[in-house]
Amino acid sequence: MEHRAAPTPGAAAPLPAVVHRQLFEAYPDALVVADAAGLIVLANPAAHALLGYPEGELVGERIDALVPQALRERHAAHRAGYARSPRPRPMGIEMDLVALRRDGSQVAVEIALSPLHADGAALVVAAIRDVGAYPRVRQALLRARYSEQLAQLGRLAVDARDPQLLLRELPERVAQTLQTDAVAVYMLEPDRRMLRVVGAFGGVGGLGEGLRVPNRADTFAGYVVAQPAAVDVADFRGERRFTVPAAWLDAGWTSALGVALSDRGRPIGVLTVASREKTRFGDDERRFVESLANLLAASVQRTQSQEALRHAQRLESVGQLTGGIAHDFNNLLTVIQGNLQVLGELPALAGDEQARPLVAAATRAARRGAELTGKLLAFSRRQVLQPSVLDVGAMLHSLADMLRRTLDQRIGIAVDVPVQPLMVRADAGQLESALLNIAINARDAMPDGGSLRFGASACAALPDALREEIDAAAAPAGHVAISIGDNGTGMSEAVKARAFEPFFTTKESGRGTGLGLSTVYGFVKQSKGAVVIDSRPGVGTTLTLYMPQAPGPTRVESPPPHAASAGAPRGVAGLRVLLVEDDADVRAVMHDFLVTLGCQVRALPDGEQALPLLGAGAAVDVLVTDIALGAGMRGTRLAERAQQQLPSLAVLLMSGYPAELLAADAQAPSHWELLRKPCTREELAQAMARVTHR
Repeated sequence: MEHRAAPTPGAAAPLPAVVHRQLFEAYPDALVVADAAGLIVLANPAAHALLGYPEGELVGERIDALVPQALRERHAAHRAGYARSPRPRPMGIEMDLVALRRDGSQVAVEIALSPLHADGAALVVAAIRDVGAYPRVRQALLRARYSEQLAQLGRLAVDARDPQLLLRELPERVAQTLQTDAVAVYMLEPDRRMLRVVGAFGGVGGLGEGLRVPNRADTFAGYVVAQPAAVDVADFRGERRFTVPAAWLDAGWTSALGVALSDRGRPIGVLTVASREKTRFGDDERRFVESLANLLAASVQRTQSQEALRHAQRLESVGQLTGGIAHDFNNLLTVIQGNLQVLGELPALAGDEQARPLVAAATRAARRGAELTGKLLAFSRRQVLQPSVLDVGAMLHSLADMLRRTLDQRIGIAVDVPVQPLMVRADAGQLESALLNIAINARDAMPDGGSLRFGASACAALPDALREEIDAAAAPAGHVAISIGDNGTGMSEAVKARAFEPFFTTKESGRGTGLGLSTVYGFVKQSKGAVVIDSRPGVGTTLTLYMPQAPGPTRVESPPPHAASAGAPRGVAGLRVLLVEDDADVRAVMHDFLVTLGCQVRALPDGEQALPLLGAGAAVDVLVTDIALGAGMRGTRLAERAQQQLPSLAVLLMSGYPAELLAADAQAPSHWELLRKPCTREELAQAMARVTHR
């Protein structure tokens, strides 16, 4: 019988080998035992789990297999040094260690080393701990991942010219970063009544691109867009603030986070994320989603601003072109109209029944050419405006009464204006023409009848979208919003984008020039206002004009009526006129007009020849001069020098180039008169009468 020595009093009994094995297997940290040659001889389950190896596969691997390739040379040197002087090394000494997992990914770790001797063999036990297991470290790594993803998306937003690229990639990236189940980006439609999904990931629960939801507080997206801060939903099943779609609950979505996208304080959309975990989103996730929302809103706003700038530059280029050709075109029309008028009055044509209709048709065509030029000039903001203080309500009521008598009786017309007068400062004729143009377009959009609505309201604060477009300082009293709406066919987004371009029309050939809305645009912009289109196919269109408000209901006296058009106005016959015009054909027409008005005329081609004839005591009553006189002295300079020598001289300036008239209007003395070409003989006579009366 074998006798065992009795244990030393006070000493613990040695543990059986099986207990040692169980401790090794149950230890929570990864344990790897390697021999002197660097081969793994033992590994516990935690090591297999941490390093991604199936149970038992680590044994026989070289320890270098757990080290990233770039660090293996340095690791070999460390291992050789440790073999020369083995000693216990606790965790926490080095914090920048990385382990290579079986799938090639890396994990930040801490490692404790202990020398071990078994059966005469030198072994090393490595205890490996995942740094991410520490709550604070895990939170820091999480924040670092969020920051890295924000940086990547920020670079994408800067590089991408098209925000659609960002909208396509962002939902999936956010879902992967947050390890969540669904991500959606909603954008408000132009009428702000609906929100449309423009980017989505996790297309279950009915959530996908193109989905439209009402912008109401009883929908999740509608509720979020109205909130100043992020909306956190801990559990959809207990939500009472809005209605949760049954499809979301069926898909297993439990918690969610929503943040509004804002452009300069104005909501434009929503970014939402959803998870199947309850109370999934904390402060870090909220800050991450808020940062993404700001990034996305800035990208969309930048793109919209660039597109608006390109559109404005395109319209400005067309405006410069139309203004540039106006001078020559109006000179041509002056010659055509003038000669037709003289031709029509010849005695030889009085009894010619064939010639008279031909002359009349040519005159009408020339008049239409002049009107067309005027519309182009309105668009290019190069027309001469005569602003006055107007009562918008009275104008809308008057226009509505006229339209009720002339439009299709199936079109109902309503006017909604406040009782108190709303006064604007604008050119009365041009404003009425603009409203009439819009009303005619509305009529054409309602071939089977409908509703035409006029409205006006004071607008102390401009809509956010117009703050950069309108100089608010130019209207210290604020603006008046004048709206004209219909329930007709409406416009697509593509048509809306081109609606103000000259010659663009959706009407069939012969029914429109495409200049109606372009002239409205030019007139409103020249009046220091703005015009906005709100339209949806099948719903209708509303155009809103924002016009500068006059500082109170001021009574404005109507200008005295012009002299009658028939015959020469009183006081014109017998005037001594010096006519200065560089275009020979125009000079001949204007000379004939003045002669038939009974004036004594001398005509010259330039200011250099005219100025010596305007010395003190010269027998000249009126100077009629074009502003642009070729390469020589301008007409305005000629008039200034002439009046210095002849203070009583009357001055009538002419031009077919409206930019010159605008400049002259701003600089000319009030007793000078401006006349736009082409003009009729009667218009010339009336201008002569006005300037001599002054």
